[in-house]
Amino acid sequence: MKIMIFTEGTIIMHKNAVGCSRTEIVKQVENKEPSVKVFSSYVPIGEAVKKLTSWKNQGAEILYLTSRRRSDEIEAVRAVLKRFNFPDGQLLFRLGDEEYKDVAEKIMPDILIEDDCESIGGTEEMTITHVKPEAKTRIISIPIKEFGGIYHLENKISALLQTE
Repeated sequence: MKIMIFTEGTIIMHKNAVGCSRTEIVKQVENKEPSVKVFSSYVPIGEAVKKLTSWKNQGAEILYLTSRRRSDEIEAVRAVLKRFNFPDGQLLFRLGDEEYKDVAEKIMPDILIEDDCESIGGTEEMTITHVKPEAKTRIISIPIKEFGGIYHLENKISALLQTE
């Protein structure tokens, strides 16, 4: 089972978001708070590491999808995942003129977990919105509130498969 999960806004956030409400964090992003661009200082959202580790221990392959395109920023996200002991998994990113949907359609995860992109325009910006209909029928999409964390999601990956 392949679980693709978006990184920024879904499982990691900028350091100055710590201790803020979800609404305040969204405003920070909209207002271009300086730490939003310092990807190397990002931190986990809530208990994301614990949840992903649980799924990995149940046999899931975790695939991370970052919004970053520049190699230094991709490496910064990779370093954050390692520093905070996120479970091993490939860090995916868009190449050239690829869009998120292209990455999702190429990988074809069983489950796609991503935030609702509230700070950047809403559901129109989500990956699943643009996935081809025939591919969409094979991917279970689990949208969450941006910066809301994933800890509320099912613990058992078999239960995640029933989410729709």
